[in-house]
Amino acid sequence: MNNFENLPAKAGFVFPAEWAPHMATWLSWPHKEASWPGKIDTIYGKYCEFIKEVSVGELVRINVADATMERFATQHLQAAGVNLDRIQFYHFPTNDAWCRDHGPAFLIDPQTKQKVVVDWGYNAWGGKYPPFDLDDVIPTRIAQEFGLPVFYPGIVMEGGSVEFNGKGTVLTTTACLLNPNRNPHLNQQQIEAYLQNYYGVKQVLWLGDGIIGDDTDGHIDDITRFVNEDTVVTVVEENKNDENYHILQDNLKELNTMRLLNGKQLNVIELPMPTPVIYEDQPLPASYANFYISNAAVVVPTYRCANDDKALQILQNCFADRKVVGVDSTDIIWGLGSFHCLSQQEPAV
Repeated sequence: MNNFENLPAKAGFVFPAEWAPHMATWLSWPHKEASWPGKIDTIYGKYCEFIKEVSVGELVRINVADATMERFATQHLQAAGVNLDRIQFYHFPTNDAWCRDHGPAFLIDPQTKQKVVVDWGYNAWGGKYPPFDLDDVIPTRIAQEFGLPVFYPGIVMEGGSVEFNGKGTVLTTTACLLNPNRNPHLNQQQIEAYLQNYYGVKQVLWLGDGIIGDDTDGHIDDITRFVNEDTVVTVVEENKNDENYHILQDNLKELNTMRLLNGKQLNVIELPMPTPVIYEDQPLPASYANFYISNAAVVVPTYRCANDDKALQILQNCFADRKVVGVDSTDIIWGLGSFHCLSQQEPAV
């Protein structure tokens, strides 16, 4: 399904907000050493702690290459005390672990309860990390496994570049979606049309740049996240000498001018940035905004610094119906992403 006469939006499909009920969370087991050079072995404990928190409230479905990788993953999950009854493995090999960006975009029809998959093109953030052929076909492989219809927009789009309020609005950044390494043949208006037609949204709100160290060219899930239909949290840097200070102030100003479809002003809550995380002289994209909203908990990356507790308390105040849990992401962020980047929700219907 790839013509403009047969579109998800026209058929009544929408991309639910992340806090809507999940059937499962999808992951791709980390195995690419080049993504965590010199320290991939250090990430599995905290990665499994993340899985343990999420699996309390929903299934966790994990892409693995084969039986050998499944056994390896199972050993780590058992060591972390994860209930394996909540884990399902699928032998779908991947190039890398970033399931937010290469995983399926699941849409649902609220009336018929039907579920479909949108399989956007994937090129590893503008061709930065080839090969990416295995990642690019993951959405269709998953859809085929479950007998779900697939829509093919035919352009590049990553899950970490879009943020939804579940009421017709998507937030994104010009730094990513207008980058010539994604869809150079499309202008901003044309990209908005794709977002509206294939995600079932009516309004696209644009911020500018992402944080320093983010190799995705400015994904929204490192800077600004919806916590309910009319409220966002957005990261701000307190140190005026930090490279992120002016970038994030500009985004804050933009957010404070935005109106939603109903004319209501966006409610903006400021979230601190952690103390800069630097490894081998490389500034890493450490951000509390890269949290994941699961059925049972909101899992927040922490970084062994003074702002951890402050960020967790701000987010707990935003999610009265869920516990907010911090999981140390200091080693995981060496891969240039954290829990939201690693996961993709499958909505319940």
